[in-house]
Amino acid sequence: MEITRNEDGTLVVPVKHARVHTSDAGEGSSSVMPESEAQLGTRVVHPGEGGYDEALAEWDLQQNPDRAPVVSTASGRREAMALVHEVGRSPDHSVAIAVKALQDPKAAGEALRHVLVGGVHSVEDFSSEVAEAEGGEPLSAHETTKIIGEVLAELD
Repeated sequence: MEITRNEDGTLVVPVKHARVHTSDAGEGSSSVMPESEAQLGTRVVHPGEGGYDEALAEWDLQQNPDRAPVVSTASGRREAMALVHEVGRSPDHSVAIAVKALQDPKAAGEALRHVLVGGVHSVEDFSSEVAEAEGGEPLSAHETTKIIGEVLAELD
């Protein structure tokens, strides 16, 4: 089962339902369903919620499974930082317009993928770096991750 990204940025991720404990009332014994027999289900994960960054990185990898490992270049990171700052501060939050203005969309996308692979702390550090380079207060990890997801969706 694949991860699905919704328009609002939420991700639908596959999960195994928790193991079910059953008991025989008459005999006082209990049994546990083996994990291999657990049914698959789904869960909606919102930006900022635990596991979202990892799920977003996995979703991005699903979009192009043959892609080489992500590599962040200095120019790609600068462009990615300017893009996240612009989108985060823009009242209309137009990702499509900001992505079209990129000089090297591939490098910026790789830089953002590199941030996601690092997890929550990487996103927080990136947000602080953006604020330091571009001015203003850092965006929350939630906002930054949501913007990164929107940008990656636009790039794909």
